[in-house]
Amino acid sequence: MLNLSFVQRKRLARGAGLALLLGSVLLASGCASLFGVKQKVKVPPLLTPLVNAGTTQLINEINRLASVRSLRGKIDIQFQDTSFAESGLAEKYRTADGTVYLQRPGQIYLKIQAPFVGTNIAEMTSDGERFRVAVLQGDEKFRRFVSGTNSAQYKQLSVNGDAAPNKNSKGMNDKRAVSVLSNLRPQHFTDALLIRPILPRDESGLVYARSEAYEEEADARDSAKKGVRVVRGYYVLDELAPGGETGARLLRRFWFDRVGGIRLARLQTYDQNGALMTDVIYSEPKNFGENASLNLPSRIEITRPQDLYKLSVTYQAPEAVVIDKQYDPTVFVLENKWQLPEVNLDTKNSGK
Repeated sequence: MLNLSFVQRKRLARGAGLALLLGSVLLASGCASLFGVKQKVKVPPLLTPLVNAGTTQLINEINRLASVRSLRGKIDIQFQDTSFAESGLAEKYRTADGTVYLQRPGQIYLKIQAPFVGTNIAEMTSDGERFRVAVLQGDEKFRRFVSGTNSAQYKQLSVNGDAAPNKNSKGMNDKRAVSVLSNLRPQHFTDALLIRPILPRDESGLVYARSEAYEEEADARDSAKKGVRVVRGYYVLDELAPGGETGARLLRRFWFDRVGGIRLARLQTYDQNGALMTDVIYSEPKNFGENASLNLPSRIEITRPQDLYKLSVTYQAPEAVVIDKQYDPTVFVLENKWQLPEVNLDTKNSGK
């Protein structure tokens, strides 16, 4: 062990202090160059205030919307064929008038008409088990009556070969329009417009998990300028069923807008393999019914990525919508009163 004199120890301490001081100066200089403010950048602002809610409150909001037993009203409906989405193309059809009857469980009657003239384009029903679609538009050779089972999966139904997206002839457009209508499934409307309630766990066997999410998106507020982006806070509620490779699988995912209140903004549904089946956006809440007794979304956008179409539904007059009236089950079973050529997808699928 070195035996240093007092003077030597003092010199070493002075040198160590000087080295420490020099290191501190260099470190401070380095931090300033690395983390010093060079310029201010504009980022999308977070919308506030954000409302807090527990899982029970979110479930109560879903069940409030699901308390509606039936609806009848006039709607604007627009279809978008996304068959060519991979090539960056989509075909958006003109907005049509519609009359819709909805009743639990899973019943719907929908009539689609050309605006102003009132010519019938299509009618479709689902009684909760089977669907029927009558295509009444276009040349006689394109008209048809399609039926099938709600729970079955079918391939896209073509019309003598679908038209290419860059064709502009009337015949080609008629083919595409009829193809889109033939492949619409009325039960997709019922699941989006009449949300299924959340039952107690001892009845359903399902569990729910709540989480937070923040999404950068276009500012949809009325006062927003064009092109402005914002960050919106959400609660995400996952509906999980036991099973699958990991012990649970996702059935439904609910998105709740938290800005200024709690509002169901989006609903996604998934198949057995976790593939996205339906993506529904809810917006423009308004008071429905003669007494304005129920606040519901007046605009609903439904995307079916597997079925290659998107459609938008907007209630024309929410205050005129009839709520919770009981309709005869025969309303939701469409008959082929036009004597159209029939296409039974169950028979077609079996190869008969």
